[in-house]
Amino acid sequence: MRKLLIAAATAAALAPLAAHATTGYFAHGYGMKAKATGGVGIALPQDALAAASNPAGMAWVGNRFDLGLEWFMPDRGAEITGNIFPGVNGTYDGNGTSSFLIPEFGYNRVLNQNWSLGVAVYGNGGMNTTYKTNPFGGFGGTGEAGVDLMQLFIAPTLAWKSGNHSFGVSLNLAYQRFEANGLQPFDNPFVTSSPGNVTNQGYDDSTGYGVRIGWMGQVSPSVTLGATYQSKTSMSKFDKYKGLFANQGEFDIPENYGVGIAWKASPTLTIAGDIVAINYGEIPAVGNPVDCLFAGACQLGGTNGPGFGWQNTTVYKLGVTYELNPSVTLRAGYVTLAQPIPQSQTFFNILAPGVVEDHITLGATWKMGTNGELTVMYMHAFESTVSGQGSIPPGPPPGFGGGEANLRMSQDSLGIAYGWKY
Repeated sequence: MRKLLIAAATAAALAPLAAHATTGYFAHGYGMKAKATGGVGIALPQDALAAASNPAGMAWVGNRFDLGLEWFMPDRGAEITGNIFPGVNGTYDGNGTSSFLIPEFGYNRVLNQNWSLGVAVYGNGGMNTTYKTNPFGGFGGTGEAGVDLMQLFIAPTLAWKSGNHSFGVSLNLAYQRFEANGLQPFDNPFVTSSPGNVTNQGYDDSTGYGVRIGWMGQVSPSVTLGATYQSKTSMSKFDKYKGLFANQGEFDIPENYGVGIAWKASPTLTIAGDIVAINYGEIPAVGNPVDCLFAGACQLGGTNGPGFGWQNTTVYKLGVTYELNPSVTLRAGYVTLAQPIPQSQTFFNILAPGVVEDHITLGATWKMGTNGELTVMYMHAFESTVSGQGSIPPGPPPGFGGGEANLRMSQDSLGIAYGWKY
């Protein structure tokens, strides 16, 4: 257990480098093997990061630890067209910070024939943009504009296995870090309930907790099923940004749940799929539409105030593993979702254009000696755009001159992980 805690703390220390935005602002998968296999993991545990997808999977991975690092490279930006104010219309590049390093760590120990204990350390995030040219500059924004959100989870996990079935539970200990800059047009008594707590306040921190539970069952010699549920993670408030987020700085992490299947089509070929629902729309700071703000009926930071207008979404994952020989396993996958940002909500989401939908993944694992493994992964999310429709309110303040805000994003990432069985 002492080694477990030391390793978790080491991974946590690296986590402030992380930022992600593949399925909204959740990662497409957890653990480099899963990431290479289309993110599937609910019924196909492959390493000690299995708890992040389904804690019941930890009962099947044996004694091991895994340490990985992903190089994440998003390309995001926005365009404003048809606005009446001078100097507003144009194309804006949000890639002031163009790449990020995302560490991950997992550890699992089999206690006896029924019980195992482990921990997974991993990150979410991805509401991250840095606009060197401020897209809100024509409305009074100064300096660079953008936001940076990082989420870290440390998930101690207990799993129980009996026969062909297992159950697991993780305590999700969560840490968030957030910063916003260049949002001066929204930092006044007409727009926010707390002027001075909207922008350029440096980083603020938030902590909280939730739980994830799961089940896995090998229902036939070739078919395994799984199901998992993660509760809403209740977080402390971002006090420095209580004038930006609804309910005086509240930014909880949404509940999510899913089901999975893995089919061993042959001794060397496994095909797996997951369906995961993420309830972004149930978190006021994320899901509340901004319409009432532009209508003068509510304020940023207010009780049940406006947010980014994200909708609930469902993610579909398909992955394939093929054992080329006893030393090499090849992996590939596909991920798709209905991106969560409606056309009417694009103006505020210039800050967080998480609009990608279709992803492909590739990877391989090499066995190194008796106990070691080296896994590599590549992910590409194809460029997706959302063209605004009624997205910028017309007229002078409280309007913003009309026209439309259009969003775009694509992504690439490379990852490497080392696993050790003991």
